[in-house]
Amino acid sequence: MSYYEEETQVKAYDSKLMKRLMSYAKKYWAFFAAAILLLVAVTVIDLLKPYFIKIAIDDYLNGYQKPMITYEASSGVEGVEFEGRIYKRVESVPEEIPEDRVFFIDYVDNVPYLVNGIVEPELMGSPAVVEVSGESLKFQLHYSDGKILDARKLDRLEVKVFRAEDLNALKIIGIIFILAIIAGFLFNFLQTYILNYVGQTIIFNIRQEIFSHIQKMPIAFFDKNPVGRLVTRVTNDTETLNDMYTNVLVSLLKDFCILVGVIIIMFSMNMVLALIIIGAIPVVVLVTVFFRKNARKAYRRIRVALARINTVLSENISGMRVIQIFDRQKEKLEEFKKTNKEYYKATMGEVVVSGVFRPLIELISSATIAALLWFGGIRVLDGTLQFGVLFAFVDYVGQFFHPINDMAEKYNILQAAMASSERIFGILDTPGEPDEGSIEMDKDRIKGDIEFKNVWFAYNDDEWVLKDVSFKVPAGKTLAIVGATGAGKTSIINLLNRFYEIRKGQILMDGIDIRQIKKKSLRENVGMVLQDVFLFSGTVMENIRLNEDRISDEEVKKASAYVNADGFIQGLPNGYDEEVKERGATFSAGQRQLLAFARALAFDPSILILDEATANIDTETELLIQDALAKLTRNRTTIVIAHRLSTIQHADNIIVLHKGRIREMGNHQELLAKRGMYYNLYKLQYEGNRA
Repeated sequence: MSYYEEETQVKAYDSKLMKRLMSYAKKYWAFFAAAILLLVAVTVIDLLKPYFIKIAIDDYLNGYQKPMITYEASSGVEGVEFEGRIYKRVESVPEEIPEDRVFFIDYVDNVPYLVNGIVEPELMGSPAVVEVSGESLKFQLHYSDGKILDARKLDRLEVKVFRAEDLNALKIIGIIFILAIIAGFLFNFLQTYILNYVGQTIIFNIRQEIFSHIQKMPIAFFDKNPVGRLVTRVTNDTETLNDMYTNVLVSLLKDFCILVGVIIIMFSMNMVLALIIIGAIPVVVLVTVFFRKNARKAYRRIRVALARINTVLSENISGMRVIQIFDRQKEKLEEFKKTNKEYYKATMGEVVVSGVFRPLIELISSATIAALLWFGGIRVLDGTLQFGVLFAFVDYVGQFFHPINDMAEKYNILQAAMASSERIFGILDTPGEPDEGSIEMDKDRIKGDIEFKNVWFAYNDDEWVLKDVSFKVPAGKTLAIVGATGAGKTSIINLLNRFYEIRKGQILMDGIDIRQIKKKSLRENVGMVLQDVFLFSGTVMENIRLNEDRISDEEVKKASAYVNADGFIQGLPNGYDEEVKERGATFSAGQRQLLAFARALAFDPSILILDEATANIDTETELLIQDALAKLTRNRTTIVIAHRLSTIQHADNIIVLHKGRIREMGNHQELLAKRGMYYNLYKLQYEGNRA
């Protein structure tokens, strides 16, 4: 796998990964339990709403079509009193009840009639009306089955008498429906809030863990992993996990409950209509399987392309100065365009897959509704099916297909979460810096004696960078290391700080092998000032202190004044509270260097390392830098790596490195007297400067 490539293979569902993801949610089980209870409540409400409408239509809006049995007013039967008799509505007429005691209300040309007798429901509303006597207000209704039934025309107030119970019931149902909507909204809000709270908290913890672990990684890890990839892990991948915690885990249960609930309700209302809807499931399954397979491939391509584009962006923005200096904007734009196009194609591939899947599910849903309306409509017209039942089924079809559609989307999120979790755990499972050391080095007790004994080191296999290197640096003395690029100078510094581990030999500090010293303790005693000073976002004060609480503001100012940095800091608009922007790009190289010296002094290390610390200093601040260096290195073990030999002439000892080996060693005068490699380097620089 190349530097820019991403691993692309991951299982659609990995039980081990899921188990690890669930371990983060374990301590929030009470919140998830509450969310599940709220989910059940919301699901029940959603399932009951169409049923309420069905009851309202069949039992009350169309309730007038139900037969009524009359009783004497003195019978004590509860019902509607009309013209001295009690009318009680029933679902069906018992066989022993005579037909002359059975009445129903029928509308003919929107005119209501109280009809005496029994007629098939499908015949209501279409008979001819024949007036018998205008005086008596009696009518006869002729039905297509040959029945002629006596009827009485009703006015609006009389209709209200018979439908008073319907009106009251509809009011109650309306109130219950509104309360159900309000309760559903509140429950849904609480559920969403709880899930998002838990999800964000879990992701917060995971981000903290990833960042903390990345900080423990050896420097070699960052040599192999681009910044963009690591940024993607901490941001995009963790956000994908948040989608899983908030939109998948509990929501899948909701979708399952809705599916089961809808099926149970539909079968309880009408088995034939339920079977029509169930018949669409095999088609949906086939479409979903096809979508799942292609969505997985599309998503993998997106993740790979996203990591690449983040990497390219990070590198180009960080190196913008170089790009502009060499006028490479056009070339870099073409490079980014290529990467961006890969991401565009990958995204569009996923869009095409999703764009085909959703319309297909909608098409199947619409076809199911069409079949339902055709079959159910015929049954409503012939009176074998109530209209409210058909209405409820149409509503339940939407509820039936929504979870299926939702489940496919949730699967996509789950697939993304599996891929992201694999990458996140890949980082977390990468061992951090080994620290077998057990010795604590106290700053007050450390002297600063350094000794390299027959040290061999290679970054890759047997490509030796340092070969049998041996030297001593007594406490409080200064050692300078010179040599051509690639000679191994920086590698010595890396080994002394245990950024990398030596292959052979020993490095001693106060006579103790540094591998026996805890890294934290070791690095607390070693301060570094690099050629390229890195400044963080924040204030000047924060950049010197680096969030070390034990270093007071006064100590920061004292250290800054000691290394001659206080002058330019006080000249800033906000002094020590001045915001550092763009990694200190508004400061000169000399000013950044002085800040680095102040930072090193504030931490008061026993050993100081200067890696080309004076290479980029402007002439204006060179005298300040030289004075700061003299103060900084006083009574402190110092190792200086430098190309400018004029800056190391006063070093107690100078090492000349060449191709990983020590070729010469001595002070400035001794090395000049040898007329060897150091002499030649000095002569070249001297003659170059004189010219």
